Amino acid sequence: MRSLTYLLCVLTVMGLAFWAYRENYATQASIGEMSQVRREIAALRDELGILRAEWAYLNRPDRLRELVDLNFERLQLVPLEAGQQMDLRHIDYPKPPPPPEPELADPATPSPTETQP
Repeated sequence: MRSLTYLLCVLTVMGLAFWAYRENYATQASIGEMSQVRREIAALRDELGILRAEWAYLNRPDRLRELVDLNFERLQLVPLEAGQQMDLRHIDYPKPPPPPEPELADPATPSPTETQP
């Protein structure tokens, strides 16, 4: 009886060691993947900063004014004035679609309760 108990204890310890070994490698793989994702996030943040700087550079008022002046004949853009704004109540929004009609049962087909004896 003692030898069976010792054998079960040894097998339990070996099983737990195998489980801990697998969990350790799974944890190391997850940590490596997490560090890769962090590097990608840092690279994307740097790229976002560059794109914001480019947008600010391209969106300068003096540059836009020059572009409007160069393309006035084609675009007909004029500066925005206070009298050009309108109230939102004057905008004609599209009407919402009508609600779907409920399907009516065909009177020719019997209901399941009518077919049972």
